[in-house]
Amino acid sequence: MNPVVIALCVGMLTVAALCALLRVAKGPTMLDRVVALDVVVATVVIGLCVEAAANRHATTLPVIVVLALVGFVGSVSVARYAAKESDEERGRR
Repeated sequence: MNPVVIALCVGMLTVAALCALLRVAKGPTMLDRVVALDVVVATVVIGLCVEAAANRHATTLPVIVVLALVGFVGSVSVARYAAKESDEERGRR
């Protein structure tokens, strides 16, 4: 791959990860923090994909798949927990 394209991809991914980490630190609610952490995981997955494409190998493919699954399962778990919590709060009113 072209080194300029790789540098551009790495730069954009770095900015995205830093913005997401800022949201993790400042996020007013738990759901904001969870979404930001999901963005961080997605950014890491994309970064690994760029690295694999730049070096023309597929040895990181299992790591990419596992990270994507962990991010998905984590997000779904927190969403289910938040939905149950909001249902309980509605029942109290």
